[in-house]
Amino acid sequence: MPRKVDRHVLPDVLQPGLALVFCGTAAGKRSAAERAYYAHPGNLFWHALFEAGFTPRLLAPQEFPLLPQFGIGLTDLAKRHSGNDDELPHDAFDAPALRAKIVRHAPRLLAFTSKNAARAALGHAVDYGPQDECIGSTRVFVLPSPSGQARGHWDLAPWRELAAICSPPR
Repeated sequence: MPRKVDRHVLPDVLQPGLALVFCGTAAGKRSAAERAYYAHPGNLFWHALFEAGFTPRLLAPQEFPLLPQFGIGLTDLAKRHSGNDDELPHDAFDAPALRAKIVRHAPRLLAFTSKNAARAALGHAVDYGPQDECIGSTRVFVLPSPSGQARGHWDLAPWRELAAICSPPR
């Protein structure tokens, strides 16, 4: 059963000057309960960040406030609901609010952590990888979902491609 709250389920981790912001659909039940992004043990988000080279070590979900020191931010399309995507009400996603946040904070890249999140925010079907459109000055990228429920679509390669785009040339 999805849950709606008056305040944000998880706080945004946003500030000017970020290289990258990851955007999911909504906090899962475990993430909402633990008040930490991508907290379910079956979720590969934190492993993907480390294995793709975004972070120097494997972070625990409760360490999400540390991400800005690596140039990374976090948000979700549904800030006041938690649960599986198929359980959320049809109006749970707030694409205009996401767009406003991205324009205001202007990260270099916005990476959706699933096709579903990208489709809901952009209003059309997408493929994995870099997209042709921008939100303000921010480039858009779509990743395979790290959720355990999407394991059949899992591929670390797009995460590594995104890391290569985010890394300054050496």
